[in-house]
Amino acid sequence: MKRRYITYLRHTLWMLTMALATVGCIREDEFSNTPQGNFEALWSLMDEHYCFFEYKQIDWNEVRDRYQPLITAGMSNDGLFEVLGNMLAELKDGHVNLYSSSNTARYWNWYLDYPRNYNEALIEQYLGRDYRIAGGAKYRILEDNIGYISYESFSYGIGEGNLDEILSYLAVCNGLIIDVRNNGGGNLTYATRFAQRFTNEKVLTGYIQHKTGKGHNDFSEPTPIYTEPSNSIRWQKPVVVLTNRHCYSATNEFVNAMRCFPNVTLLGDKTGGGSGLPFSSELPNGWGVRFSASPHLDAQKQHIEFGIDPHIRVDMEKDDEERGEDTLIEAARRYLNQ
Repeated sequence: MKRRYITYLRHTLWMLTMALATVGCIREDEFSNTPQGNFEALWSLMDEHYCFFEYKQIDWNEVRDRYQPLITAGMSNDGLFEVLGNMLAELKDGHVNLYSSSNTARYWNWYLDYPRNYNEALIEQYLGRDYRIAGGAKYRILEDNIGYISYESFSYGIGEGNLDEILSYLAVCNGLIIDVRNNGGGNLTYATRFAQRFTNEKVLTGYIQHKTGKGHNDFSEPTPIYTEPSNSIRWQKPVVVLTNRHCYSATNEFVNAMRCFPNVTLLGDKTGGGSGLPFSSELPNGWGVRFSASPHLDAQKQHIEFGIDPHIRVDMEKDDEERGEDTLIEAARRYLNQ
């Protein structure tokens, strides 16, 4: 099933089908519903299907040897959940989660160790009272005739009509700021739809692979991903995309695509990463597991799991915040007004 050209969305759907089919082959009854059985089920599931062991240089056998002695026959569900959650945290992956009826194990250090570089109160000031809303985007024209769009989550839908209205309204502007700071991801379709408004030609923006076997390095050959231009209104002027460490998952993919376009500049902090497409399975006791199964590479076939560096590094300054200014927005305005 090889094609030279394939759209991002169509290929993503195909990859979802392939990965889900692979995960669906896991038989829950291979492991007993005991603390040890659930431990073995989780370790084996990740061992066979998680996609970043080699890239992150994680010795998963050593991790098993370290955590297995912590499992006892009479341990409580809370105790088991803590041990399993800590074991998954060794993967350093925000896409890896364990779900019980009472808790969710998650890894947060991918952004906690970085400056926040975001102040919601300041964003509200820049938007003012008369900002417009279309789909998941809030937008307005700033005083220096720079357009500003805040997109807080790609879980909030945006349609082609929304994008037409936004870009038509901002067409008088000399440049555009797209603020995706603190956008933790969501629906990849919305992220791709948005990015398609900023290119006039079909652009190679990355590659994707899927697991072909149980080995840590068993992957298909990288298949190219192209971002194609929208058939409707497209932006032709300079763009600055504001990023911080909370830009994750679908937002990481959006930033990766946008940086491939010649009129786009990334400004802010490194994104949070999260480039593996996440899929789900279940342990014998019914706890849900989500994990990264298909790695996404950039146009140079490099991993973007740990984030994407900006073209211009800027951090929030405390003095600016105290004056009611957002350091990154102001830096973007100066850049676009050069």
